[in-house]
Amino acid sequence: MKRIKLSILLLFILTLAVGCNDDEQNMNQNLISESSASPSDNLNSVQSYTYLALGDSYTIGQGVDEEARWPNQLKTQLKKKLIDLNTVDIIAQTGWTTNDLIHAINAQNPGNYDLVSLLIGVNNQYQKKPFSQFEKEFDQLLEIAIDLAGEKQHVFVVSIPDYGVTRFGSGNSGGIASEINGYNGYIRQQCLAREILLIDITEISRELGSMAGALAADGLHPSGEQYAKWVEKILPEVNNLLKND
Repeated sequence: MKRIKLSILLLFILTLAVGCNDDEQNMNQNLISESSASPSDNLNSVQSYTYLALGDSYTIGQGVDEEARWPNQLKTQLKKKLIDLNTVDIIAQTGWTTNDLIHAINAQNPGNYDLVSLLIGVNNQYQKKPFSQFEKEFDQLLEIAIDLAGEKQHVFVVSIPDYGVTRFGSGNSGGIASEINGYNGYIRQQCLAREILLIDITEISRELGSMAGALAADGLHPSGEQYAKWVEKILPEVNNLLKND
């Protein structure tokens, strides 16, 4: 009888030990799984970046409120994807050509940023500056943008919209479209050569034209609603650019 009781006791102790060992293994496995989870798996993990937008009236958002400018709308939309552009600086002004932008950058002497965009050239076309001047200065601006961003993978270029679809260009819409295509063609060529992201919003401007809500009160520059359409095109591209960093 004593031997039977002793056997039962030993069996109970063995079963308890095995159970504890299994629990410890499961706990260790859970700890390993939790420690191996990447920060991106944490829904509360927000990636922060600094951003500089270079350009002219289309970047400063002539005729719209500050929050309706496309760089600021981009910030708002990226925040929904857990990407925080905690700094959004703009060096841009209505009427600026490539030469004006270069001088402004030199005067302001900005520091480094995680992300830099460039949208420039419409005023070179409008003011009938030599195309060769645009070529030289656009190349220079690309190099400046790369230098400010630290590397080309942190730079993106936005194509020039077509103002020939507005009433201000209606008298020569075909000629303006042809010249804008020439500028954008050179921009595309240089971005391809440098492997820089180019986002084409020109067709959006042409599709919207002078439709109700497409333009600001001045009848020339895009409205906040049109900039929102631009951002729909820009957002996934920039999101991928930053996620792949």
